[in-house]
Amino acid sequence: MNHVASILLVEDERIIALEMKLHLQRLGYRVAASLSAGEQVLEQAAVLCPDLVLMDIMLAGSLDGIETVRRLRPACTAPVIFCTAYTDSETMLRARDVLPVAILTKPVDMEALRRAIREGLDPGAARP
Repeated sequence: MNHVASILLVEDERIIALEMKLHLQRLGYRVAASLSAGEQVLEQAAVLCPDLVLMDIMLAGSLDGIETVRRLRPACTAPVIFCTAYTDSETMLRARDVLPVAILTKPVDMEALRRAIREGLDPGAARP
């Protein structure tokens, strides 16, 4: 039986979260959970044990996505892909500091997302 990769989706905008969840499922991935706040992620990530985290940068709650990832380490070492509408240099520098697989800008290009997920799940895979 083949392993179906699980993705933890963290997005506070419900419509975007639903669209992303449906797209991930169409690609054959299992969405371990869809959460909207960094605090939820910190409470549940160890139990969920995702293969990859797809994280918005601006979230509901007091933690942004970057700080959430920083606090998540080293308990959860799943690769992270950030999705954000914020592309200012300070945000990008902070995001790069936690070593994500990719930083995708919103609206997210679904083909770019597919490639980033593939790279995150199999870093040695040849890029198309």
